[in-house]
Amino acid sequence: MKTNYKLKLLAVLLMLPVFLYFSCKKDLSNTSDKGVSNKTIGRAANEVVNLWVTSGDQSKLLKQQPSINFAADAGTNKTTVTVDENTTYQGIDGFGYCLTGGSATLINQLSSAQGDSLLHELFLTGTNQIGVSYLRISMGASDLSASDFTYDEVPAGQTDLSLTNFSISQELTDLVPLLKRIIALNPAIKIIATPWTPPTWMKSNKSFIGGRLNTAYYDVYAKYFVKYIQAMKAQGITIDAVTPQNEPLNPNNNPSLLMYAGEETNFIKNNLGPQFQTNSITTKIIAYDHNCDHPDYPDSVLADANANPYVNGSAFHLYSGAITALSTVHTNYPTKSLYFTEQYTSSTGSFSGDLSWHVNNLIIGAPRNWSRNVLEWNLASDPNYGPHTSGGCTTCKGALTIGGTSITRNVSYYIIAHASKFVSPGAVRISSNTFSGGIQDVAFKNADGSKVVIALNTGHTSQTFKLKWGSESFSYTLPVGSVVSFKWSGTQL
Repeated sequence: MKTNYKLKLLAVLLMLPVFLYFSCKKDLSNTSDKGVSNKTIGRAANEVVNLWVTSGDQSKLLKQQPSINFAADAGTNKTTVTVDENTTYQGIDGFGYCLTGGSATLINQLSSAQGDSLLHELFLTGTNQIGVSYLRISMGASDLSASDFTYDEVPAGQTDLSLTNFSISQELTDLVPLLKRIIALNPAIKIIATPWTPPTWMKSNKSFIGGRLNTAYYDVYAKYFVKYIQAMKAQGITIDAVTPQNEPLNPNNNPSLLMYAGEETNFIKNNLGPQFQTNSITTKIIAYDHNCDHPDYPDSVLADANANPYVNGSAFHLYSGAITALSTVHTNYPTKSLYFTEQYTSSTGSFSGDLSWHVNNLIIGAPRNWSRNVLEWNLASDPNYGPHTSGGCTTCKGALTIGGTSITRNVSYYIIAHASKFVSPGAVRISSNTFSGGIQDVAFKNADGSKVVIALNTGHTSQTFKLKWGSESFSYTLPVGSVVSFKWSGTQL
């Protein structure tokens, strides 16, 4: 019996390594291909999705909602937004506002403490901050300045071909000090500048309103741009881009200038571009800066072989035309950038109507049509929709209404915030699908890997839709006329 026991024990010991080998191999197989498959099909990674909602009835204003979690995708929904972070499109430069001279004046009239608090809210990113990352400013007066001015006005009948009288001194009271405060908070903020008019002595009619740029002054006007960029740089302000003219096909604003596509083309290729090159100016030149009804204008500029190399891209507004015009230009010139630089909300509009239209056409529509930015016009106005020039916009409602110490956040504040708070400069647009007459959306991936989806219910009733990301999904019910921003991290499975 002792001999049999010893033999059995020896047999067990001899078989133990074989048993352990096959046991380990089985465990390893369960944690390799089969393990990934099980995770993909049967176990959700459970990424947390944070979300913020603004509703058309204003019951929620960029209000954070309880977080939800992704789960393993299951079931069907005909309204399924499929997000694919591995399919990427254009980079994103930022979201923001037009900082008019009037806006700067109003913000500077706040107390130091109240002004600082507001600027922190606007230009930093945090719990109660919205991370504005792009601004548009005017070179000289816009129609939302208190009065007309340029940087080189001279007495009637005189000229200043050497630009001896050039000075940005009128900006040193409000705009420049405010920009310095903003840059101190966000040194990476991008600024695009555009003139509403050249100095009046350069114009055919010698007036702030309308007229054409006299061809004899094309080169001196290009030098005017150079001096402006250098003067702002001396103040610590980098101008990332310029457009040759705001709304070049609108000669009726105050100030304004009529500049046809052929004129802008000649100005860029013969004067502005070469002057920038000669003076080592790296500021981008962006063509057009007007409505979507004339994509032929930037097409014409870019079609010129001598102008094209100087032009970074083209900019649009949407007071007429369709946002798809941007894609038309992209198709023809896919290496050139696109920008959306102005759209106002009117004092006569409704919160719900403006929220839906602007989010659908601009926050969603412009990036889906290749825009690298979205800017609303304008940042701040007083309770009477001023300051403005004589004949300037009397119904332009700022993102903020500032009256004394009172600050009211209006609809365009929330329109921009739904993107600027969550989509950082350097993000890329990623693939997602939309649904006619229902859920509209756009998706982004930030440089840190986080994903953002902005969705809008353009239907007539609340809609429950699925958001599918790889092998995971969640469902969400969005009330009619409401916009939601989702944000989450993780890797697509």
